[in-house]
Amino acid sequence: MGKERMAWEMLLLRSGQWRNQSQERTMETTRREFLVGAGAGATIATMSGCSSSAKGGDPAKRYGMVIDLEKCIGCNTCSVACKAENHTPPGVSYMVVMEEEIGEYPYVKRRFVPRPCMQCEQPSCTMVCPTSATYTRDDGVTAIDYDKCIGCRYCITACPYGARSFDFGHDYPTACAGPTDPAAGEVLASRQPAAYAAAPSPEYGENRPRAPGQSPVNNVRKCHFCLHRVERGMLPACASACPGRAIHFGDMNDRESIVYRLRDPEHPDEVVFPNFPNRHVMQLKKETGNDPAVYYLT
Repeated sequence: MGKERMAWEMLLLRSGQWRNQSQERTMETTRREFLVGAGAGATIATMSGCSSSAKGGDPAKRYGMVIDLEKCIGCNTCSVACKAENHTPPGVSYMVVMEEEIGEYPYVKRRFVPRPCMQCEQPSCTMVCPTSATYTRDDGVTAIDYDKCIGCRYCITACPYGARSFDFGHDYPTACAGPTDPAAGEVLASRQPAAYAAAPSPEYGENRPRAPGQSPVNNVRKCHFCLHRVERGMLPACASACPGRAIHFGDMNDRESIVYRLRDPEHPDEVVFPNFPNRHVMQLKKETGNDPAVYYLT
């Protein structure tokens, strides 16, 4: 029996939704039904000592971001810096710059919205993980234990922000010039992994080599605020590279930090600076109740 099937059956057993083997079982569930069942499973798992308890990080800290949307120019430098730093493969992007149009014709404005992992206070992804591979650290960062991840992808379904990706094991190819095929009129080329993809990934300070069948291949992957940099006193790659200084990172519990001053924690929906009465702070999809630690200055 495959790992995904085993994980699915275990989740159904926990949630009380398992039916007799002779009965028809279906994987076609709505996202709402899935989260309800998984939530029940997570509750039972917690009671049995299998909870995804916080581990790692300083409990006195609560890392977060404030992103100034008026300064973001949509250059995608943050996305490139993130990929280069974490050696992510094709199809895996931790920082994505979304675009949206606001207003009505003829008064329409385009806005760019960088989207890392939201590092939620109440993350739905950790609730549905059957192996507790994804968990919340003491400093508020949601992390993934690649050795525990079975690649079931339930967390991808649960995340309302689309901030998680699956590593299928693909690599960026490098074309090596070869002999010309006269019939096709093309240059034959051998395809090899790009040099950067073959280098060990620095994520979580583990320096894992990339190899078929070894984690993080066939695992879910996500932004982790570049913890390997933060723990050395550096900024996440996206915040460090942003040419417009639109991405602010820091400890939201530290009254001296820029993210504390930008995001008034007692009145997060109020005006941030008295001198700028039209500037406000917002959270994406606040109605989900996930309470993201990434705030947007509009």
